[in-house]
Amino acid sequence: MDRFEGMGVLVTGGTSGIGAECARHFAAEGARVMISGRREDAGRAVVAGIRARGGDAKFMRADVTRPDDIVRLVDETVSACGRIDIAFNNAGIAGEAMKPLHEHALEGWETVMAANLTSVFLCMKHEISAMLKTGGGVIVNNASAYGLKASTVGHTPYTVSKHGVVSLTRTAAVEYATANIRVNAVCPGWTHSEMVDPVLDAMPDQMNAILKADVPMNRVADTAEIARAVLWLASGESSYVTGHALCVDGGWVAR
Repeated sequence: MDRFEGMGVLVTGGTSGIGAECARHFAAEGARVMISGRREDAGRAVVAGIRARGGDAKFMRADVTRPDDIVRLVDETVSACGRIDIAFNNAGIAGEAMKPLHEHALEGWETVMAANLTSVFLCMKHEISAMLKTGGGVIVNNASAYGLKASTVGHTPYTVSKHGVVSLTRTAAVEYATANIRVNAVCPGWTHSEMVDPVLDAMPDQMNAILKADVPMNRVADTAEIARAVLWLASGESSYVTGHALCVDGGWVAR
């Protein structure tokens, strides 16, 4: 099934984890994929893997905390793919955790906000401008289960930034609903990735206790489970869905 045959897809933070998995899935279903990230070697490795399977992918080094990089990335994606039909704004960082709000430094707060929230605003700003010129498109933003609930692991900046992503998603969805642009968010729970796996390895007992307390399924998701949700939101199968924050969290938010 090639739901995305010939479509231009931009994936930020596509060098590993959920972003890389989504890029592979989009390409496997016929999309022309532009992957961005800060690590050139990792990005080119993802592209090489996609091309080895017959997919169409390119990599552009970009840091989404740099506004000029975002402008160049959107322009280059339009140039390489012809248009941006789908954008998955996935890039982000965890920031510091395991400390109460009053112990978080302003510098850490600003770093997380720049990477997780301001970058999404700027990506959407330029992606939407490109989509308006070609008749529409779909945006999926990577938020988090922590975008819908309070933090349980002491990372206030991350949690607030992801709540902001959900609000951005809903606001844009309403503003562009009649412009043939759908905007949704995916809200993953604990997912195997370069962000989560080191914590699982470093604090297995503590993390197992958190999983048991928070997640009814009592396990960590695979990136493919998140990717399938992202692709559904990006596809015509969700044509009447906009402004939605889709939990893929093993029942965490429901608890």
